[in-house]
Amino acid sequence: MLLETLDTRRKALTINLDQNIYGTFAEIGAGQEVARNFFTAGAASGTIAKTMSAYDMTFSNEIYGAEESGRYVSKSRLEKMLNHEFELLCERLHGVKYEERKFFSFADTVTTLNYNKSNDPHGWLGIKFQLEAGGPANEIIFHVRLLDSDATLQQNILGILGVNLVYTAFFHHRNTQMMIESLADNLSPGSVEIDLINVKGPAFGNVSEVLVNLYLIQKGFSPAAVFIPEIGVVQAKDLMYKKHIMILRTRFNQKAKPDFDLFTHAVTQYKFHMGIKDVDSLSMAELTLNNMMETASLEDTELLQRVSKRASDILEMGHAVIISNFNRHNNLAKYLAKCKPQSVGITTSIANLKHIFLSENYGSTYTNELLAYVSDLFSGNVKLLTFPYRDIKNKKMVTSKNLEVSPEAKPLFDFLLLNKYIVDIEDIEWEYN
Repeated sequence: MLLETLDTRRKALTINLDQNIYGTFAEIGAGQEVARNFFTAGAASGTIAKTMSAYDMTFSNEIYGAEESGRYVSKSRLEKMLNHEFELLCERLHGVKYEERKFFSFADTVTTLNYNKSNDPHGWLGIKFQLEAGGPANEIIFHVRLLDSDATLQQNILGILGVNLVYTAFFHHRNTQMMIESLADNLSPGSVEIDLINVKGPAFGNVSEVLVNLYLIQKGFSPAAVFIPEIGVVQAKDLMYKKHIMILRTRFNQKAKPDFDLFTHAVTQYKFHMGIKDVDSLSMAELTLNNMMETASLEDTELLQRVSKRASDILEMGHAVIISNFNRHNNLAKYLAKCKPQSVGITTSIANLKHIFLSENYGSTYTNELLAYVSDLFSGNVKLLTFPYRDIKNKKMVTSKNLEVSPEAKPLFDFLLLNKYIVDIEDIEWEYN
């Protein structure tokens, strides 16, 4: 049975009419779009204790403290806002009038499209909330990229997202899938990307962080989620910005286990040839679901457990993990380019390139497809680091030097080799028994 999707006003009004939900709204950077929705819905005096916008950096720092990074559209800033406003509620509101109230603090810090349309519109939204009066606090935090080409439309989307977040915190926190679906209510397709969600607190004690972010991928909010050891899910750009990234591509459903010893060898070679210091580098394993999320049901408990277990195993080995729905290398490269790393090295078997550079695997538009693929793949300072593979039948090691490619692709392939876009991983020896 499908539940009715409430419009934004109905959601805000439902919150306003609940006499036990009471809190504050603190919004920086894009106006008080969320608070405005609650005010215009009616009966807001029963819900809103305070709204505020601290646009001036000096005022903002006096209230929430300065940011060491100098970045105010950040998770750190959002958490300071949530904690400060929630603590004020608990400190100042006492007595009979408030003893049945479930407090919440909502906050967002967002930059929308500037006048010259030269920036990257994005932001952080979050809510800290109680599910019972005087009870422990829970949190939902997510990062969003605003994709509309007009600042007014982006502000409208921000307002809808904020209302959806407050509503889902109080009414859908018990059902992870419904919680994610509710965030999408009343949003235009292609208007927003949510690439990270954090949940914590007793309300989410049994919730898998991997699972929550898998729902984002399935619902089309984001093509990937990034995790690092001992921390969990992180925002991709924060992690990769100006780093030298090394990626080991692995498929979720592949039979053979990833060879991390071989990957370590490739990382060492890449850093040596590129002159990369350890502090500037980051090695990551990509766990690609290979477009499974477009058709797979996340109600499949076995699938969820297998994905979560595989990701956890890789994290325990000390590698950061990207769980993605990418099939081809160029899709991964385009995703990484948005994070603005200094360079990217993608490790792959030379056998994968054999498929790409043989025209018999494509139709009549092969050359056009190949050019588009190469352009997407190598435009962001990307190198393919290729493992040789054993041709057991002919008892030879296949590398880029003797790989069979189609005649029409050979000049392009040679160009990529000559200019070191494709590089063999060296000093690997296998027996042919």
